[in-house]
Amino acid sequence: MATIFRKTSKGINEIATRANRLALRLRSALILVDGTRGDTELSKLIAQNPGQTLQLLAEQGYIEVVASVEPPPRPARPITDTGSAADAGNALAFQAFRAQAVRAFNDLVGPSGDVLAIKMESTASREQLAPLLEVASQIIGHSRGAQAATEFKDRFATS
Repeated sequence: MATIFRKTSKGINEIATRANRLALRLRSALILVDGTRGDTELSKLIAQNPGQTLQLLAEQGYIEVVASVEPPPRPARPITDTGSAADAGNALAFQAFRAQAVRAFNDLVGPSGDVLAIKMESTASREQLAPLLEVASQIIGHSRGAQAATEFKDRFATS
């Protein structure tokens, strides 16, 4: 069973402002928490003491448990009974697409892109996400080169 974590408002604020001057090891782990990755996947990405690191972030209020689920993970947001099955499927597809885009952006740019990554995570539709993906492509181009920007744009900005 996987435990899914997400950033709390304190965690989002820490990424954006560095107000609490979180240790680099903890900040790096906090950046990886995106509301879709389970503790098993995060453990593969966190270099030192992943279990202890996640526990410490939770105890200090930077992250919280979203769910403990069997794969595949349930959506981070509940689906209401008023929507159709097609709407629910579209919402899940968008959430997965957004999570992949944010993860790819974080992997390419790292902590310098935290503010944009947080903005991307807060979007509710492809229409809201599209201009942020364009900005992400430009940032990737400046930091990783034109080839990386083109690959990112082909994968996400034109979808």
